[in-house]
Amino acid sequence: MHFSTCTLCEAACGVAVEVDGNRVVSIRGDGDDPFSQGYICPKAAALADLHDDPDRLRRPLIRVDGSWRESSWDDAFDRVVHQIDRIRKVHGPDAVAVYQGNPTAHNLGLITFGQLLLRNLGTKNLYSASSVDQLPHMVAAHHMFGDGLLMPIPDLDRTDFFLCIGANPLVSNGSIMTAPNMRKRLHDLRARGGRVVVVDPRRSETAAAADQHLFVRPGTDALLLLSMIHVIFTEHLERPGRVGSFTAGVDALRKAAVEFAPEATAPATGVPARELRELARAFAAAHGVAYGRIGICTQEFGAAASWLLYALNLVCGRLDEPGGMMFTTPAVDLEMLAKRVGLAVGFDRWRSRVRGLKEYGGELPVAALAEEIETPGRGQVRALVVSAGNPVLSTPSGNRLDRALPGLEFMVAIDPYLNETTRHAHVILPPTSPLERSHYDVALNSYAVRNVAKFSSPVFERGPDQRHDWEICLELWTRLGLPGLPLGPLGKLAGGLTKRALRRLGPEGLLDAALRLGPYGVRRGRSGLSLRTLRENPHGVDLGPLMPRLPERLRSNDRRIQIAPPLFLEDVARLRARTSVSSPELVLIGRRHLHSNNSWCHNAGRLVKGKPRCVLLMNRRDADIRSIANGDRVSLVSRTGRIEVPAEITEDIMPGVVSLPHGWGHDRAGTRLRVAERTAGASVNDITDGEAIDPVSGNAAFSGLPVQVERVDC
Repeated sequence: MHFSTCTLCEAACGVAVEVDGNRVVSIRGDGDDPFSQGYICPKAAALADLHDDPDRLRRPLIRVDGSWRESSWDDAFDRVVHQIDRIRKVHGPDAVAVYQGNPTAHNLGLITFGQLLLRNLGTKNLYSASSVDQLPHMVAAHHMFGDGLLMPIPDLDRTDFFLCIGANPLVSNGSIMTAPNMRKRLHDLRARGGRVVVVDPRRSETAAAADQHLFVRPGTDALLLLSMIHVIFTEHLERPGRVGSFTAGVDALRKAAVEFAPEATAPATGVPARELRELARAFAAAHGVAYGRIGICTQEFGAAASWLLYALNLVCGRLDEPGGMMFTTPAVDLEMLAKRVGLAVGFDRWRSRVRGLKEYGGELPVAALAEEIETPGRGQVRALVVSAGNPVLSTPSGNRLDRALPGLEFMVAIDPYLNETTRHAHVILPPTSPLERSHYDVALNSYAVRNVAKFSSPVFERGPDQRHDWEICLELWTRLGLPGLPLGPLGKLAGGLTKRALRRLGPEGLLDAALRLGPYGVRRGRSGLSLRTLRENPHGVDLGPLMPRLPERLRSNDRRIQIAPPLFLEDVARLRARTSVSSPELVLIGRRHLHSNNSWCHNAGRLVKGKPRCVLLMNRRDADIRSIANGDRVSLVSRTGRIEVPAEITEDIMPGVVSLPHGWGHDRAGTRLRVAERTAGASVNDITDGEAIDPVSGNAAFSGLPVQVERVDC
């Protein structure tokens, strides 16, 4: 029996894997894992499908004259290095772009040694899935706490009031709130007399299990939060508590909220003023926490909503307090490690060439990628390195990017599949499967609702002709002669090491050093965490509940919380204008399913079986107006495109709102995804709009997209 961690979503559940030779016999929850305690969702069993998948690439592929052929690793590496080196020398470093997908956060090798290559090409054209996901939270944390990685999370297991806005944790098991078995956690919350309130345009799985659900119009969450803050200030309910002594800007926030009474915002949000006032009073009186996620991030006011969410918790005394919104004490400090692997902290230090979108953390918003490829001139993107991502299906105006990629001079993908994006590559370098590599949740443990640490050895050893993703990146970094990383003493050591020695050190060597230097580490003559300790505890180690961390954890120059940063106060005028804007007749939102996580689980048979999931949810009133019946095929049209999908009529979605999940659209020619092709669905990003962003953060504004829906007559 092998004890490991599921890497297919943020829950990071412990699994017990039974094998027979190189075959998985069973995968079940690890009852001795101190965090997940035996819980797994349906995705965990699909680790076996991904490992055994005959469509998964095992050897490099090279595209020659439009056809693919297998290659040796040396030949593939030589081709990549030659082309990248040529393009950098002829057109400059910015001519090479990098895109990293969200599986990076689930991969110890990519999040450490992988950055040797991916962040050291010297280009300003770095992109990732962050700007279609959590970037607004990071921008808010950067301006309020001094570092975008200092995102506080709910102390879920000790709260008595869980206000959940634009999130569906019963399906995600948390998101920037790693929390396996959310159903039990919410059950326990209510069993101790607590209350769950969900604010969402859809009566989601979490909303259906809540004590109260309020419909809210997509894109208006910031107005709702500012109205709650208005009620709290005007009724003198604020009580910032201990953190108030090192918080600046409370009066500025109070002034900003004056005009946003619930009566003024109700026409825009759709939430009756009386109900919102009652919610604000109840939250202010409770031992609670407000949490918001993808729904408040992927909209035109994503940064403002994220800022106001943190501010609401603070003014009610729920920041850095047990049962409120807290900062973790992870065994490996992600913030410090990020600096060591080249994740520079900064905001708006440069802007994209074509549209002038702001940089954050060394990255530009991925909404700019297609135009940076298409638009001629100095700095035009001519080569692309894609790692662990499928941006054709996961980024806005995906069809535009799909058309732009063939115009590149060169593209290389580090990916195990020939998918909708990698089919445009010239070279594909396939890494090992999750069960063939070691694992430690550097990123996710930093946002877990309890401090834990767990190392998992590979279930299977990689074959002699296979490579881990970090080995691929290390080889390319070495051959390209790129600079090293600011790893402190380890960096000085690494600078003098041979490639062979670096390979021997690997991510595990860096992990061991980080554990020893961390808050629970072996140092100053005391016992503590090291890689050896975790190897001796294969189920993981419980490090205890979240603890108050402020003001020591703050990274602002004056070690004070900025509750009203100028960047956000300037955006209040845009919010004010939103109260008088009439809503489009129909707007689109996304959703997620428990059996799925973006596009990368759709070639696992057990995760796509059953009734189709790529269906458009539509309120009965809206359907009747358009003579649409349940199961009818409908066209979904936006400013940028048109797709066809089946309709599902339901009362669980707000009138004027329709919902379609993302990650589908597996009907493009030239892929090798036999299971996914049979349940292709349609890509919602063929109709999303790369021009629609949150202008403060640059995050894609997927939620609230104006659309038209019509029945397709067969």
